[in-house]
Parts: sequence; C-alpha cells; structure tokens
Amino acid sequence: MYLAPALALLIIFVLFPTLRTVYLSLRSSDTTQWASEQCRAGETCWGLLENYRQALTTDQATTALQNTALWLVVMVPGTVILGLLFAVLTDRVRYESLAKSIIFAPMAISFVGASIIWRFVYNPDPDIGSLNALLGVIGIGPQTWLATDPPFNSMLLIVVGMWVWTGFTMTIISAALKGIPTEIIEASRVDGANEWQVFTHVMLPQLVPTLAVVGTTMTINTLKIFDIVWVMKGIKTDVLATRMISELYLFRNNGLSAALAVILIILIIPVMYYNIRQFNIQEAAR
Repeated sequence: MYLAPALALLIIFVLFPTLRTVYLSLRSSDTTQWASEQCRAGETCWGLLENYRQALTTDQATTALQNTALWLVVMVPGTVILGLLFAVLTDRVRYESLAKSIIFAPMAISFVGASIIWRFVYNPDPDIGSLNALLGVIGIGPQTWLATDPPFNSMLLIVVGMWVWTGFTMTIISAALKGIPTEIIEASRVDGANEWQVFTHVMLPQLVPTLAVVGTTMTINTLKIFDIVWVMKGIKTDVLATRMISELYLFRNNGLSAALAVILIILIIPVMYYNIRQFNIQEAAR
C-alpha cells in the first residue's frame, strides 16, 4: 500500500513512455503502419525491425554510433583521470577550497552556455577566437577548427565535455580521498614508502570502488550527451542523441527516432545496473 504512489509514478513516467517508445520503433516514419510495410521488393529488410536496420546501417547512423564510441573511449577515462589528478593535487595545496571551486566552476554553467563559450574559443577569426589568437602569437595562421574533418572535430567537442565534467569527477573522488584513514597513509610513510608508492599502493586501491562508480556515471552521461554536439555541430559530429532529435524534428521520422532511443536505452541499462550494484556494495561496506 505504501508503495502505491511510487509505483504509480514509475508506471506513468517511466514504464509507459518506455513501452510506447518501443512500440513506435516498430512503426513507420509517420506511425500510421508497421515498419515492415515500408519494405520494398529486392531490398534488404528486417521486417518489424526495419527501423533498427536503418539505425545501425545507414551512413548517418553509423557516423553517430562511431562518434558516440569515440566520446566513450576518450571522455570517460579522460574525466576520471583528470578528476583523480586534480583531487590529489588540490588536497595538497594551501587554498584547497578556492582551487576546487575554480575547477568545479564550469559545472555551474549550462551545457549550452559552455558550448557558446567554446564556440568563441574555436572561432576562426583571430580577433574573436582566443585559440587562433594564441596561434597568431607564435606565427601560425588561423584554423577553422570546427570545420575540420572527423574525428578531429569531435575531439574538439570532447575537450568541452571534459572541461565541464572534470569538476564533478574531482569532487566525488576528493570526498572518497578524504575518507581514507590518515593512520594508514602515515604508517606507509613511516615504513619508508615514497609519495608515489603511497598513492599507487595505499590510496589507489582504496579509491577503486569510487572510481568504478564515477566511471559508470560518466559513461551514462556521455551516452546521453546532446547539448554540446548540437550547439557546436561540425562536419559529421553527430552522436546518438543528436541523430535521434534530428530524425524526429528535422526529418519527421518517428519510427527511426524511436529506434535510436531504444538503442540508447539498451546501452544505458546495463551501465546503470552496474552503477547501482557498486553503490549498494559501497553502502554495505560502511
């Protein structure tokens, strides 16, 4: 009885929309017929799963999948490593709170705002773009950064994502770092361990569960990345989320857009499960 309100909200706002999306992914672009009815003789067709075939095999969708994979490979370890580095370094400086506030500051900016800031940074006009202005100082001509070929232009967008999210990972890792008993660290130093050995053999093993949770959280955030790519769109920089929105609002292809949404859900669910499982393990260990 006590669970009834929560279950009602779960059904209305999670279960029903998810099932509706799965249903739409099996329908045609205008949802008036099943996807299989769009198949043409002599052409490859997956029947009811035709939208999934298009989502996985068309050039635009393949580009979106490749770019999403690139974001995962670069941004997830990048933000975790930088977060760990900043957490360790700021823990040793005199003005720790100020340093952490500066690093965390980009998280206070909306992703659209951050994207606009970096559009100015990457602007090809050296009078506007700070990056080209710096290149001009050392005698290098202005570059059209966002108009470069993939995957370099996607890497430039990933830099923006890392700039925004590193403060978040640093904060979580820093909290875990302060939870390590100082007695263990001091004992290792008394035993003759240098700072690198203290970090790799004492601190890092204690941080592994937190790093796993932060990594999976960043994986989920990266899979859902949209704002930065949409605002700073370059040549073939689409990811799954932007491709999904384009198919829905620009091309009015409801079925394909829903199929891309289902693929995104399928990718996120196991990561969420692992994240929740790791969190429960940490809670049980306390």
